[in-house]
Amino acid sequence: MERLLKKYYQKLDRTQLGKVRSFMDEIDWSNRFIGIKGARGAGKTTLLFQYILVKQLPPSKTLYVSLDDLYFTENTLYSLAEQFVNEGGKHLLIDEVHRYANWSSELKNIYDDFPDIQVIFTGSSLIHIEKARGDLSRRAVVNELFGLSFREFLAFNEISRFEKVTLEDVLTHHVEIARSIVSKIKPLAYFKDYLTFGYYPYFLENKDAYQQKLMETMLIAMSTDLPPTYNLSYASIEKIKQLLYILAESVPFKPNITKLSERMGVSRNSLLDFLRYLEELRIVKRLYADTKGIGLLQKPEKLYLYHPNISYALAYQDADIGSIRESFFINQLSVNHPIEYSTVGDFRVGRQLFEIGGKAKSQKQISQEKNAYIVADNIEIGYKNKIPLWLFGFTY
Repeated sequence: MERLLKKYYQKLDRTQLGKVRSFMDEIDWSNRFIGIKGARGAGKTTLLFQYILVKQLPPSKTLYVSLDDLYFTENTLYSLAEQFVNEGGKHLLIDEVHRYANWSSELKNIYDDFPDIQVIFTGSSLIHIEKARGDLSRRAVVNELFGLSFREFLAFNEISRFEKVTLEDVLTHHVEIARSIVSKIKPLAYFKDYLTFGYYPYFLENKDAYQQKLMETMLIAMSTDLPPTYNLSYASIEKIKQLLYILAESVPFKPNITKLSERMGVSRNSLLDFLRYLEELRIVKRLYADTKGIGLLQKPEKLYLYHPNISYALAYQDADIGSIRESFFINQLSVNHPIEYSTVGDFRVGRQLFEIGGKAKSQKQISQEKNAYIVADNIEIGYKNKIPLWLFGFTY
């Protein structure tokens, strides 16, 4: 315990509050059992330490541990929690739960046996609370931490801070909202940087090395996080990596599952599983024509990389600008809205239809449609049903 406390205090002393995600205000911290999941690099660990400082929790009654620590090769999480409670602890913050073999059962027992402590845990975007042993879904309130929105990127770069806007606000008042923002900054001056390296907060460490780190982070997630979750072999992991490189060369990709599975030498069902794993790692986004009642083995209509930064990290040549625009739109809106593939226009969000393009994009394809919008890149302010692409980066 003494060594864990020393590590905890060292990390707490290094934590700063200058750049706090707005996600901090969206969590109901009064809950006794809170889960936070997200992709590697999203900022889950930083969020835990900032929570301690923002809420001014007494360090002597708070403990942070990461379950990839060597301490847990000879000690159980439950025994640590018991000792912590016996010494007067009140807030137990547990990082990287997916790295611990029996995490769900022990968390359930900790919650049930020690009613006087708050337990907050983080884990990979892969973790399925609803399927966890011990039925954590009835006990834990789970939130997902996504990467930075364009709005948050501007705040992290200390350019300007803005409140988020709803999709309904954008559709109804986009001209007024855009004019208000443009009166303070030139959003297009920063938009390309966001698309290239702005999704994960670690761009603050080294922008030049960002894409290399992103590539390494994705490979580590595939090699380290997937095998224990789905009991995958080394050969399967190599096939998943191969699939990612194939997709990177051709997204947006309308998949022919039979041909693709033959090319890779895997079964149709395995290929569909691999696509699901890549989406759960927040590397690929699957799009369907109807999001209701999607089965595990249903073929997606189209495949995208999960956010534009991945396109630049994987691109052997210049990333396709059309794919970048569509990936950005899907990535920003899918945080709060289900997005469907459409044969008329590009995407449907509820009853709204969206066509994505450059500043000269015409109304031709959606001219006969109701509730249809052009989402145009390289414009500061829109007009009528033509909305600037960058503005959708303010919706979370």
